[in-house]
Amino acid sequence: MQKIIRAVATVAATAALTLTAALPGPASAATSAPRDIELPPPTGHFAVGRDTLSLVDHTRKDPWVPTEDRELLLSLYYPALPRTGSPAPYLTTDEAKALLTDRGQLADHTTPERVAATHTHARTDALPRPTARRYPLVVLSPGFSLPRASLTGLAEDLASRGYVVAAVDHAHESDGTLFPGGRLLTCKACEQVFPTGELKRVSDGRARDLSFVLDRITGPHPAWRYSWLIDSSRIGAAGHSIGGNAASAVMAADPRVDAGANLDGTFFTPVPETGLAGRPFLMLSGDPALLPPDFDDPSWNEAWARLDGWKRWPAVTGLGHPGFTDWPVLGDASGYPHPETPLPGARSAQLVRTYVAAFFDQHLRGTPSPLLDGPSASFPEVTFHRP
Repeated sequence: MQKIIRAVATVAATAALTLTAALPGPASAATSAPRDIELPPPTGHFAVGRDTLSLVDHTRKDPWVPTEDRELLLSLYYPALPRTGSPAPYLTTDEAKALLTDRGQLADHTTPERVAATHTHARTDALPRPTARRYPLVVLSPGFSLPRASLTGLAEDLASRGYVVAAVDHAHESDGTLFPGGRLLTCKACEQVFPTGELKRVSDGRARDLSFVLDRITGPHPAWRYSWLIDSSRIGAAGHSIGGNAASAVMAADPRVDAGANLDGTFFTPVPETGLAGRPFLMLSGDPALLPPDFDDPSWNEAWARLDGWKRWPAVTGLGHPGFTDWPVLGDASGYPHPETPLPGARSAQLVRTYVAAFFDQHLRGTPSPLLDGPSASFPEVTFHRP
């Protein structure tokens, strides 16, 4: 049964907490011929490798299944030697089936097999690119009920530009993620949170998850075989929807995170009244015109007022809540453009990638970007919030 998850609350420029497609699509979509699904190629200079890492926090019980220790599954993207390794899969068929089950009419236009076979640009077991300098790290947290794979295009692009990227699956918080041992973990959190609206439990828990990730991949005894690639003095956090709120929440709790970006997520965990110790934060939102007329979410204005460092609030015309993920690309290729994000998938990906990379380049690498100072002729869809 489809879940309609609009009533919970989202940012002042979003329409849904998670990727839902319960509205009927354009009449022409049904007649569009599907084609092979391929994510847009990364725009950086480097080939991209991908590793998978399972982490278990034995000091903390899972908030949704208290009989289990908290468990995370990471995809780690990094600059790699070209033509080493093998093509990285997008999803397993079982994961794709779980993803489509709650995604409305897209399931009528494609199959789990086609979605699972989506062509990515990373390669598993690729050899790291030799480098004399370590790379900044960006941790990514997906939207509620979504897998880390929903941010694959963004993760690949950042890695191609010279970042290590850790995309995180939080156990029992996606519709279906395959964890070690062949366990397909479903969204136990959804069953507990949607009836109550206690989304702050999710963002608070994810902040602790992300700090644990930093402990395990940048600490003195790192769990990842290529942790030596990471410059632990340059760390960013970003995420979609509630994953974006996790970025601000972990910054409030963990001084190791130098910069953060919220991609269209309500601040269920508020920015502290004292701010984020002067650290930079990007609030990248969708199109306010795509919201229901009576929709209201004061959390972004409150967060904006409390941010005490460099800050920007660009909004993207034609980009709805799902447009910050791979979803529009999957929909366009399947002949079902998402009704909540009319901007084409390729353009959506370009805009999100460009502005997120510009932000982290400026604040983790010290490379100023005029894109972040105001409107650009190259991206007329983007307007800037001026309080």
